[in-house]
Amino acid sequence: MKRGILLALAFLLSLSLVGCGGPSSGGSKSLIVQDNGAGQQAETQKATPKKKIALVMKTLTNPFFIEMEKGARRAENELGVNLIVKVGAKETSIAQQIAIVDELIGDKVDAIVIAPGSSTELIPVLKKAQDAKIPIVNIDNRLNPKLSQELGLVDVPFISVNNEQGAYLSAKTISDRINRPTEAIILEGIPGADNGEQRKRGALRAFEENRNIRVVASETANWKIDEGHDVTAKLFERYPNIGAIFCANDMMALGAIQYLDKAKKMGVLVAGYDALDEAKKAIRAGKLLATIDQQADLQGYRGIQYAYKAIEGEKNPPETMVDVKVIHAGNVE
Repeated sequence: MKRGILLALAFLLSLSLVGCGGPSSGGSKSLIVQDNGAGQQAETQKATPKKKIALVMKTLTNPFFIEMEKGARRAENELGVNLIVKVGAKETSIAQQIAIVDELIGDKVDAIVIAPGSSTELIPVLKKAQDAKIPIVNIDNRLNPKLSQELGLVDVPFISVNNEQGAYLSAKTISDRINRPTEAIILEGIPGADNGEQRKRGALRAFEENRNIRVVASETANWKIDEGHDVTAKLFERYPNIGAIFCANDMMALGAIQYLDKAKKMGVLVAGYDALDEAKKAIRAGKLLATIDQQADLQGYRGIQYAYKAIEGEKNPPETMVDVKVIHAGNVE
């Protein structure tokens, strides 16, 4: 009898422990709930998408833009964003750049950083992007301020260099060496591109300071090596006594040097712009007098920085000028 009573009491006691959440069940249950909550929070954080910032450049056939992308990638890593790089087939592929921006609007990127091939033709589609609440940052080649204002594209920060001053310093390395009557030519960039127009003005200013220099021609070679070669060849047929050439970028300068080598034209002074590795080799070889380092990587880096700040609702300065540096035989690395 006593044994039956004891068994009944033990059974009731075990039920009581389970009902009250004893150490074997309630404790583990509490831990499981807490762990699930932390796991859900971690999953939520992991699922938060990175901000998508698009970098639209003219091309990757020019090493200048390869350096620009390197700087942008550095900013991508530091800021933890998703960088989308889009380029045209050529620096003159303006319609392709327009289509790229249109596609990015449809993709709902968070910001667009653009080095436009044209200072005017990209403005309407960039206004469309801005109307879709996508911040725009303009680097390298300035969008036309007057047309931007007319079409309502406003509050677009600009990051670049003083192209006129840089070209002046490059062309001055030629001008400072000329002390007798000399014919000079200028190979320009894409007509209408603000950076190309500024570089032409800077070179003309440097040449005009020397009364011995007469600029006999100024023509575009569209930033390209092959056109730099062909335009130089054509101008030498017309003006066989050319003694100085300023090229608005290194690609055209390298093309001009190719022609001079092939035609065995000696003593012609050539200066460029961009500080490409091939241009530096040409300086070391005595074929190029000078070039301009406009820190393409820093322009790309700051472009992504400014885009990120805009996404976060922060204001950017309207204009940021990166320092230029003249590269010549005395300081080339």
